[in-house]
Parts: sequence; C-alpha cells; structure tokens
Amino acid sequence: MAETSKADGGRLTTHVLDTATGKPAVGLSIALYRHDGSARTHLKTVATNADGRCDAPLLAGAEFRTGEYELVFAAGDYLRGQGTKLPEPAFLDSVPIRFGMAEAVHYHVPLLISPYGYSTYRGS
Repeated sequence: MAETSKADGGRLTTHVLDTATGKPAVGLSIALYRHDGSARTHLKTVATNADGRCDAPLLAGAEFRTGEYELVFAAGDYLRGQGTKLPEPAFLDSVPIRFGMAEAVHYHVPLLISPYGYSTYRGS
C-alpha cells in the first residue's frame, strides 16, 4: 500500500456524543492504531474533553500519513463511569472503528454511542 506524508496537509479528528443523554461524552478514552498489513501499531491514547472532542487532532502535520487506521473507543468504561448499569459482559464495551485515509485531507470520524448501539460516518 502506498503512503504519503504532507506536513501541511491531512489531519484526523473525532468527536463522541452520548445519544442516551444527548450530551458530549466527557472523559472517554480513545486509542489510535495504524495497520500495516497484519501489523497493528498503537500510536496514542487520548481522552475526550468537555465537548466530547480531543484537545488536538489525533494526527496532523508531519504525523499524518495515509493508510489504514483504527480508533478504539472505551465506551463501556465511559458508560459505567456515568452510572449506567450494564450487563456483564456489556453489549458494547470497546468500539473499534477501522478506516482508511487515502489522501492528505481532513478526516473526521465521529462516534454516537448508547449502551446498545453506535453509529459513525465520515464527518467534516
């Protein structure tokens, strides 16, 4: 797979909303991985702020490379922290979203979560 890097080009952001409460998911942990064939490399772990966003892009500038990535959202930990009673095991605990970035542009990968469902899309 070809990859490119542009110091002034692409960036990756995310945003998490709790659809059960209609509020941003504050303090939700998100791990970012890069996939190269069968190799999966952990790049960083961040937590969402009071607006359900990360304080900075997950990838930007010289860190940004096209390729395959995965965001793993710790939805179960977040929901338990909100006092939500979840069964054991939880229906949704870790929510992985694997996606590709083919060019050096802005990729926004939001997550809408509740205890029994989630959705995502390529945002702007």
